[in-house]
Amino acid sequence: MIVGTRTRPRSRGMRQSNRRAAPRPYSRRAREARPVDGDEPRIRVIEGRGSWRSRALIALLRLASRGPLPLDADLAALRRRYETMDARHFPLDPAVRREPVRCNGVAAEWISVPESRPGRTLLYLHGGSFAFRFPNTHAAFAARLCRRLGTRALIPDYRLAPEHPFPAAPDDCHATWRWLLANGCDPADSVFAGDSAGGNLALVTLHRACRAGEPLPACAVLLSPAVDCTMTSPSMVENEDRDPLFQLRNLLVFRRHYVASPSLYTNPDVSPLFADFHGFPPLFLQAGLAEMLRDEALRTAQKAHAAGVDVELELWPGTVHAFQIASFLPEAGLAVDEIVRFVLARTRWESPAGAGAPPRP
Repeated sequence: MIVGTRTRPRSRGMRQSNRRAAPRPYSRRAREARPVDGDEPRIRVIEGRGSWRSRALIALLRLASRGPLPLDADLAALRRRYETMDARHFPLDPAVRREPVRCNGVAAEWISVPESRPGRTLLYLHGGSFAFRFPNTHAAFAARLCRRLGTRALIPDYRLAPEHPFPAAPDDCHATWRWLLANGCDPADSVFAGDSAGGNLALVTLHRACRAGEPLPACAVLLSPAVDCTMTSPSMVENEDRDPLFQLRNLLVFRRHYVASPSLYTNPDVSPLFADFHGFPPLFLQAGLAEMLRDEALRTAQKAHAAGVDVELELWPGTVHAFQIASFLPEAGLAVDEIVRFVLARTRWESPAGAGAPPRP
């Protein structure tokens, strides 16, 4: 999400990360980087201006997404509007099969594709500021991952704010994981993934499972995770003018509807950045260099690394929040390549025939 010519100082953690120059736009070479040695997690800072499609999307989002929300915004009405747009403008590939299911009382749906193999499970937790859902959009992205990984995905329709504030969403996600375990899901053949608020819920579910002594998945993929309800990351201020999707005052509105009391902001079930990461499975994070949530991904990687977790972080320029979901973006395809590489290296899975080989680590 780099827009314009202004530059701002980078955080200390980013200065210590490993940077590699790349041709413009992105190329396969741009994604090659050696791990950072020492006390820092493995961070790859991708360089390049991004594709013209990404720049066009940024311009469109600047026109469509920058309006302020009032404190008493009707999020339920806005959700209905978004869901209507999602159904009308984002039809799902007919090859994708959707099967509704109840998971310990939580509505959910299985997503499968012809490449799906038995025994593999991707628990995908969707984003949407804890208030919105985009059923077709998230199902389509989960299906893309399923094709590349030869798995099927379970997407819980967790309860949303403001009608169902915290702890409804984490309760539903944890209940879904417990249902999977009780119904024969092998943790070693399971992967968590989540974007934005879904990244938060993936970490919260890991933390809850750890505390309860429950089995954990083989690894987790977090895309621009929102992990700190205190909103004190430097990038919240540094990148507000460059982020085409978010404004701080709108994020504060979403927070107000999700969390009732400021005393809960540092609760690990609200802000998993404050959780104990010891015992977590391998984590893979991606975020945009110029998005407001950049430092939340960076701080998560640093916290996980300090706890001995196998963690990788990629920071992408010229991209919007959760850009991986937009399949028409060339950089989204490159990012998914890296997700596949990470997951296949940390599971017993092999890429299905015809799905395309992931890049070499």
